[in-house]
Amino acid sequence: MWQQLIVWVITTALSSLLAPRPKATTPKPGDVEAPIAATDSSIPVLFGTRIIKQPNCVWFGDVRTTPIKSSGGGKK
Repeated sequence: MWQQLIVWVITTALSSLLAPRPKATTPKPGDVEAPIAATDSSIPVLFGTRIIKQPNCVWFGDVRTTPIKSSGGGKK
């Protein structure tokens, strides 16, 4: 039992020491692909299914909120 525990500790330590480290990078302002809101931006004409990297979102429908009315789960 002790031999298995020692082997487990050694292999765990070796795997953590030999694991590749990820590069820590911070995004730059041009790297972020978020929707923009600009009135002077061009409007692309698309045919079929396409992915737009930075869509121009100036208006987004009629956004309304309605309260949710439900019973409190008590006995009727």
